[in-house]
Amino acid sequence: MPFHVGNLSEAIRAAKNELRRDLPAYAAVFQEVEREMRDKVARIVKEREAGEAVIPVVAYADIATGAVSAEMIAKIRERGACVIRRTFEPEQARAWDDEIARYVEENGLDAKLANAAEDEYFGNLSMARPQIYGIYWSRPQVLARQAESLTRVRQFLNGLWLSESEGVRHFDPEQTPVYADRIRRRPPGSASLGLSPHVDGGSAERWLEPNFRKVYRHVFSGDWRRYNAFDAAWRTQVEEFPSPAVCSMFRTFQGWTALTRQGKGDGTLQLIPIANSMVYMLLRALQDDVPETELCGAQPGRALSVKPEWHAALLDGLTSIPLMEPGDTVFWHSDVVHAVENEHQGSGYSNVMYIGATVGCEKNSAYLARQAPTFLEGGTPPDFAPDDFEVDFRGRGTEADLTPLGRSQLGLATALEAGK
Repeated sequence: MPFHVGNLSEAIRAAKNELRRDLPAYAAVFQEVEREMRDKVARIVKEREAGEAVIPVVAYADIATGAVSAEMIAKIRERGACVIRRTFEPEQARAWDDEIARYVEENGLDAKLANAAEDEYFGNLSMARPQIYGIYWSRPQVLARQAESLTRVRQFLNGLWLSESEGVRHFDPEQTPVYADRIRRRPPGSASLGLSPHVDGGSAERWLEPNFRKVYRHVFSGDWRRYNAFDAAWRTQVEEFPSPAVCSMFRTFQGWTALTRQGKGDGTLQLIPIANSMVYMLLRALQDDVPETELCGAQPGRALSVKPEWHAALLDGLTSIPLMEPGDTVFWHSDVVHAVENEHQGSGYSNVMYIGATVGCEKNSAYLARQAPTFLEGGTPPDFAPDDFEVDFRGRGTEADLTPLGRSQLGLATALEAGK
């Protein structure tokens, strides 16, 4: 269900008063958190300057054989992100990139984009949007989502979470339902097409909506060291403000698959790899220098922006991900701050398919029921601005392209079930 408030300014004022009342030492607690964050950022900067891997890198083969070390798992949990090498073979990724290029060109998508619906999701970020194409159902996207290798990766990532805590089972980590997302095709030389630092999956509702507050219950009680960013308690029950491009599924990790070679300077992804940085952001908004009716710039239905005037302690930690080869994947925790480099200074396209990690839960099943008809019809999925570009596109992925796993991930009946 979408979350609504009447008078936003008054709702923010009331929420801050209530949160401060329940945490009288909010200023002292924030000072502790800020010191912790500055220490973590300093370690990231030191590693980065020494040429060390700030963002953990894992071989897909280790995931497939169960050989990922306990030390690596601990590092992924600490940093809230990882790169996975050769989730797909490079030749497969290149072939998919070529097919998507043909799909875009032969169906005249570039001309249609001139009349694209405006979602305004990134409207309060300081940089413009990257070149994200509103297509969801090309064959490569459909095939990649249902691939066994990517399914294993997502199950591994889901397993990093506490799927059961406080006597409640929150989700099934073995299920990997499809959240159909878009692609990025960024040509060389493009500038002012990045995204400034932000967090998806909730903005002002993190302070206002009751279940979001329960997710961060240890933060708002002042017992912030007990907060575990990978505890799924209440996350499958949160409600977001309605808005095009706000994800209404629970994603354990956001992610994308590289279709081209791309590295630092190629207009690529940047992360502040601190899994619990949301603790700092939540308590920052309660401090006395923030206007009573504001939450450090958080706006309903928009990305939660990370701004120099409010969140300076974090920003030195912003780090470009390592060089990606076609078929590599990158994933980051749904609360991790991320950005896109503002300029693509490389010599080739910087192309990706956005495919995150999701789980089996009631919240996600409800979204699948709304999303499934859009796959069958080639329409825009429910969370996005309704362009419906692909309804009559040639080369679109169809039911004929689905494996039994793919049907299950899309919430479609199997052939056996359909025949009953």
